[in-house]
This record gives sequence, structure tokens and C-alpha cells, in this order.
Amino acid sequence: MKSKIHRVKVTQAELNYVGSITIDEDLMDAANIIANEKVQIVNNNNGARLETYVIPGQRGTGIICLNGAAARLVQVGDIVIIISYATMDFEEAKQFKPSVIFPDDNNHLIQ
Repeated sequence: MKSKIHRVKVTQAELNYVGSITIDEDLMDAANIIANEKVQIVNNNNGARLETYVIPGQRGTGIICLNGAAARLVQVGDIVIIISYATMDFEEAKQFKPSVIFPDDNNHLIQ
């Protein structure tokens, strides 16, 4: 695991879009996630798991929007965990510290 945004609320689900997840750029920066990075989404409400890529969302909005086919696996208000992974040398992996953030109930960083 490279990065994790733990327990954020889905704010939008847009079926008629070309796929991805839109994430508030403040959350992306804090979790060390970049645009177009592959992520796994785990839905705490229904157990669904999916993989997609990240699109930056407007800063400070708390947006978490599942786009395209992924929108069928969530509902607005669901709680999800967003995880990214990285490949690295074994010795580097033993020392690596992932970026993990725990946003508040409105998907904003806790100060």
C-alpha cells in the first residue's frame, strides 16, 4: 500500500461519464495520490470493490465522485476507502511508510 484515504463519503455518482473517480485535490495531495493513478475503491456500505483511475477535483470541496460504470457500485452517502499501491524493491518496501489520511465527516482534512 502506497496511499490510503480512509472512510470518505461519496458525494456524487455520475453514470454517464467516461469512468474514473474524482477526488478533491486537497485530499489527493495529503494522501500522496496523483492524477491518473490507479486506485482501488472499497465500499464499506455494500462490500463492492473496484479499480479505476483518479481525476483531480476542485480543492476544498470534499468531492468524491464515482464516474462511469463505477457509479453503479456506489450511492451518494456511501463510505469508501481509496487505496493506491506501488511496486518497489524488497529492501525499500521494508522501510517504506505509506501516506494514510483520515478526513472528517465532510471529506475535509482534519487540522
